[in-house]
This record gives sequence, C-alpha cells and structure tokens, in this order.
Amino acid sequence: MAFASMWRPGLDPFSDVRRLHNQIDRLFGQRPAPSAGAFPAVNLWAGPDSIAVTAELPGIAPEDVEVSVREDVLTIRGTRTPATDSEPVGWHRRERSHGHFQRLVQLPFRVDSERVEARFNNGVLEVDLHRPEQDKPRRIEIKS
Repeated sequence: MAFASMWRPGLDPFSDVRRLHNQIDRLFGQRPAPSAGAFPAVNLWAGPDSIAVTAELPGIAPEDVEVSVREDVLTIRGTRTPATDSEPVGWHRRERSHGHFQRLVQLPFRVDSERVEARFNNGVLEVDLHRPEQDKPRRIEIKS
C-alpha cells in the first residue's frame, strides 16, 4: 500500500515513531524533544502569583486567534490561511501548514479568568494570567 493512500489530512503518520523515541528518551533519563507537530510553539514562565505564556504565531492575524482559559488549562486556537497566488504555482517546498489549529497548555495552578491579558507583538502572542486571590498561599500567624 502506498504512503499517499494511507495519509489523511490532519493525521500525523510519524506520531507513533515520535512517541517511541520519547519513551526511549524517558527510559534513559533524557528529556524528549518538543513535538514537531505541536503548534504553536509555547514558552511558559510561572511566578508565585502569575504565569506568562508566549506562543509563536508568524503570519497569523490577531483576529484569527482565540484565547480562552478554564481553571488550569489555557487554550489557543485559530486558523492559518494559505497563501493565495494569482497564478498557478508548482511548489518546490511547502513546509508551513495551514488550516485550523488548537493548543491546550496545562498551567501549574488555577488562574483567574477575569484577570487574563493577551496581546500580539511581532507575530508572538503574549498572555499574562494571574492566580485568584483565594488560591494564593497565605502565611498563617502562630499564636502562643
């Protein structure tokens, strides 16, 4: 059976191979490489009271991206539209995917959905999330 006849849009034919590599890396105590299929790529910094997340979204307009948060999960979803050419083109190489995407990011603690700020800066989505006041650790005074 030819590879092209097994391929389906949206499915990654190499996900089983990547999963096996990650399991071998974990077995030998190595950190697995980030998945090539994870889009958008994200960085996350956590402080005691807040979290900062950046996501690389080159070539995507802010109105084509939706950001939501529920408890301790940040969701980034959107659509990357394909480049349209006025004339038929024979692509030499086309590695940037297009279509719908969704990325769920597990956060280290619950966040206050009313105190989330998101902005675009040079193709990078920046999201600031804050811990609810009632969830922040409080120092308890010990009485003698």
